[in-house]
Amino acid sequence: MFELKRLSRDGVERALEKVERYRLLNEPWQAESICRDVLAIDPANQRALTALLLAITDQFRAEGASRATAATALLEHLADEYARCYYAGIICERRGTAQLGRRVPGAGEIAYDWLRRAMDWYAKAERVRPAGNDDALLRWNTCVRVIQRHPDVRPVEPDETPLSLE
Repeated sequence: MFELKRLSRDGVERALEKVERYRLLNEPWQAESICRDVLAIDPANQRALTALLLAITDQFRAEGASRATAATALLEHLADEYARCYYAGIICERRGTAQLGRRVPGAGEIAYDWLRRAMDWYAKAERVRPAGNDDALLRWNTCVRVIQRHPDVRPVEPDETPLSLE
């Protein structure tokens, strides 16, 4: 019905600046759209790929885990191991924090599981991080603080009374 218009290569930098602005305005769908426009003319643009991943994860609270597959698919396009580990952690962390807002039975245990997965990814990122880049440590600490702040965010407790077959 309608055809998308293509950005000019000269407009990429300005478009990416708008992505940040729309994310700050809590309009991640707009940021996602702009990232897709940039990637249509420059598929390997790392800044657009990471911004797209973040814009998608910004939508987890509203749209749930259905967007997680789209975010995870972007990981393989990131240029280095650090970025892949770090952003895998971001995806898990945001799935966990989105789960906290659901207020359904078991949400705390599910959130805990996602936060622990995030922490595992951040630990991997920490091992291969560039010198002076403490981002993975900061995210690890955030996960720890979320777990400490919310008493319902805890691991699944094993059943304390074993089933009897008698």
